[in-house]
Amino acid sequence: MAVMDVDENGIPIIADPVSASGRKRKAIFDAASAEFMHEGYAAASMDEIARRAGVSKPTIYNHFGNKERLFLAVVGGALSQVYSGVDPRSTRLTQAPDLRAALVDFMVSWARRVLREDFASLRRLVIAEVGRFPQLGRFWYRITNEMMDSHLVEAFAELHDRGVLDIPDTQRAMRQLIGLTLSPPQLLQTFMPDYDVVDAELEKSITDGVDVFLNHYMRIGER
Repeated sequence: MAVMDVDENGIPIIADPVSASGRKRKAIFDAASAEFMHEGYAAASMDEIARRAGVSKPTIYNHFGNKERLFLAVVGGALSQVYSGVDPRSTRLTQAPDLRAALVDFMVSWARRVLREDFASLRRLVIAEVGRFPQLGRFWYRITNEMMDSHLVEAFAELHDRGVLDIPDTQRAMRQLIGLTLSPPQLLQTFMPDYDVVDAELEKSITDGVDVFLNHYMRIGER
């Protein structure tokens, strides 16, 4: 049975569909994504996944091993794709002529990505299943930290060293900025699926959060 390799978090690794077998695996992956997102883990039907993918159930088990591994592959793959193409480089902040404007732009761009409905659905799914699959929570944290959090921390450390900001604890500052900007709309959207994210209101809310953040951490001579 061609069971897949897994990463350090126990998430099955999806290879590029360069062969007939790879294309079949991709069809199963796409069918499973639709089924898990709509039904959740427990109610998802392997028969329905096979029907959507145009394969037999034994073919699914041959590629993925079991329903649990298929679910982990789907969610792990979706999490990786969310941040694909993001440019989170800390130089966007450390070399910006206007730090306030750069921070607002950085956080608004991040917010627009994580507030997409497909990502919101994925977040709700992981919340619902993280007790059963704790590796999903660890994977979610690692991806977010590598792609976004760590770059804010790097930027804050450099800005502190240059005397622009006074941030003795860059990890705490990163969490505080996210709490002031991303967390409120993300929390509303997570638990109120009909919550309408209005772009103008989002930008105003994030700008206000950045202003509170800079009012606390900007060195007096830099204001």
